[in-house]
Amino acid sequence: MSNSPFDPDESLTEAQMERERKGTPKPEVTDTRGQPDEGYRAHPAARIFLRGPWEMLATILIAVGVVMLMQPFFLGLYTYSFIVTLTGTVMFIIVSHFPE
Repeated sequence: MSNSPFDPDESLTEAQMERERKGTPKPEVTDTRGQPDEGYRAHPAARIFLRGPWEMLATILIAVGVVMLMQPFFLGLYTYSFIVTLTGTVMFIIVSHFPE
């Protein structure tokens, strides 16, 4: 007889097993598609600091830094490639915490 992690827990009482079978109740969800409450104003930064465009910019910076690192023609581009790649990476880490 093998003990699987999916076997029922035999140490639970009958009442505990009944609660486990029922599961947790689902939270009530209110409709969020309507108009905002009167007097509600979004902070201007909430519109500027959205994740999508900033993540795209950080990704482009990382790609540009890698291209600068690999190109064999201009020493100036090669010199600044690491700092551009590092800036894009740090920016991506910070921006990944912005709201959607």
